Amino acid sequence: MMLTVYLLIMVSVLTVLAGFASLNGIKAKKALGLSVFAFSLVLTFFLFFLMPQAARAQGGDNPASSSAFLAAALSTGLATIGAGYAVGAVGSSALGAVSEDPKILGKTLIYVGLAEGIAIYGLIISIMILGRV
Repeated sequence: MMLTVYLLIMVSVLTVLAGFASLNGIKAKKALGLSVFAFSLVLTFFLFFLMPQAARAQGGDNPASSSAFLAAALSTGLATIGAGYAVGAVGSSALGAVSEDPKILGKTLIYVGLAEGIAIYGLIISIMILGRV
C-alpha cells in the first residue's frame, strides 16, 4: 500500500514538473501526456493488484465477491464517464441547434435525456451485481 502512495506522489511531482517544463519551452502536450501515462500505469497497478485484496477482505471467504465489488465499481464509474462525454457532445450540439431554431428545444431535450440514461443503466447493473453477492 505504501508503494502506491509513493508512486502517486511521484506522479504528482511529475505533473508539477511538467507544468514547469512547459514554462521553459518544452511542449506542454508532451509533458502532460507523460504525466497522464504515468498516472494510468499507477491506476492500473492499483486496480489489478491492490484493489482485489482490499475487496477480498471486505467480502469474506468468497473470492468471487471481491470481483463483484470491483465489477460494480467499474460499471458505475465507466458508465458515468461515458454519460458525461455523451451529454457534453449532445448538449453543445443541442445548444447550437436551439440557438438557430428555438422551436426544437423539446426534441433536443430528448437526446440529452437519452445520453444521461447511460449513467442510470450503469447504476442499475451495479445494483444487480451487488444483489447477487
